[in-house]
Amino acid sequence: MGDPTVDRRRNEHGQYADRIPLDRVLAVFEAREDRARPLTATDVMETLDCSRRTAHNKLNELVERGALETRKVGARSRVWWVPLPEESTPGLPESDDRPVAVSAAIRNADLPGSGPTLEARREALSAAYDYLTEYPEAKKADFLRDVYHDHSAGYESAEGWWNAIQPALKQLPGVDPPKERGHIWHFLGG
Repeated sequence: MGDPTVDRRRNEHGQYADRIPLDRVLAVFEAREDRARPLTATDVMETLDCSRRTAHNKLNELVERGALETRKVGARSRVWWVPLPEESTPGLPESDDRPVAVSAAIRNADLPGSGPTLEARREALSAAYDYLTEYPEAKKADFLRDVYHDHSAGYESAEGWWNAIQPALKQLPGVDPPKERGHIWHFLGG
């Protein structure tokens, strides 16, 4: 069988082109029978058929984004879990019935601003996500027509709004952004 890395394509930055998206790692947590049981890097590694280093890198990135928490449980062991939702998540509706990982990803999205401005931008991101879940194939123009006007989040232009919202939207679980400008965004579920 030989070395499996020999046939793997690399992108222009030298990274493997078949990178594992963060939503696939979060899906491992969502698919557990016992949703309270924390997972190890080995659990993720075996489920996603990836290297231990890749599993650790993805898990640590999700911790940095606030979608997961971690704790050392021995000299060389660590576990990860999806944190429980806070009583009230700023910037999200009180009746947020999304998976915890989605709510955490919206709450921790890299959006400009602070205080009420940041909360309005989280609400705009939440509205864009909800729109994509309702219309799983949408173009930029659809978001601008159907979401921007009700959730402008302090942006005076639709283009400025889109430039802030779309990078964060790309990072949310289940979102499959277009490979090229002007193409269709897809919601894959999650």
